[in-house]
Amino acid sequence: MSDLFGVLLLILLLVVAIIVGVVVITRQFRRRPASQVSIHSNIQQMRAIGQLSVFKVITKEIVTETDHSWGDFGRRYLSWVLSQRKMAMIFEFGIDFRYDLRRPEFEIIEEGRDRFSIQMPPCHHEAHIRDIRFYDEQQSRFLPWLLPDLLRGFLAGGFSEENRNRLVAAAKSHAEEQARQLIGNLESEVENSAKATLESISRAFGAEEVRFVFQKGGGLDLDIGYLKREAS
Repeated sequence: MSDLFGVLLLILLLVVAIIVGVVVITRQFRRRPASQVSIHSNIQQMRAIGQLSVFKVITKEIVTETDHSWGDFGRRYLSWVLSQRKMAMIFEFGIDFRYDLRRPEFEIIEEGRDRFSIQMPPCHHEAHIRDIRFYDEQQSRFLPWLLPDLLRGFLAGGFSEENRNRLVAAAKSHAEEQARQLIGNLESEVENSAKATLESISRAFGAEEVRFVFQKGGGLDLDIGYLKREAS
């Protein structure tokens, strides 16, 4: 009987030991730190953004007489329309201010721990003629863009495709001169907009301090386009 009791006691002790061992192993397993995932981002990845649009201007002006920016076509034909026919021209165009971060001039220089200097490329300006309408003061009505009915009776041979192209070219010349004046006046606002945007992106990449260097002087990077509209 005593032998049986001794065997049962030994088995009980083994069971307790096994249970305690399992508990200890489980606790140790639970205390092990979870595997950490490190995300390494680099401010150099900013090049992947590509074209960065930072500012947009839409302007409208009422033209009652043409200046040199309208060219020969403006002097010969539009001056007659505005003065003799008592018309007013409603001229509207917009300018997009963009930086191409893929250009070689764009450079990111690390100046210290989480401190960077960003060399900005030249700002690219894209101007679009959005609309041109004529207002007939005598009949209080708007006339369609390019005045096909009005100019057909004035231009010899009617309003041809060549005349249409010359009028568009004159409008582009005027838009370019007006855009150049606006671009010069808005330079600081455009740069501040670019700084605010890129600083936010830089902080997302881990940068603590960012200094910007904008190129001054040089040629004006400007494209003039025309958003074609159907005559109404």
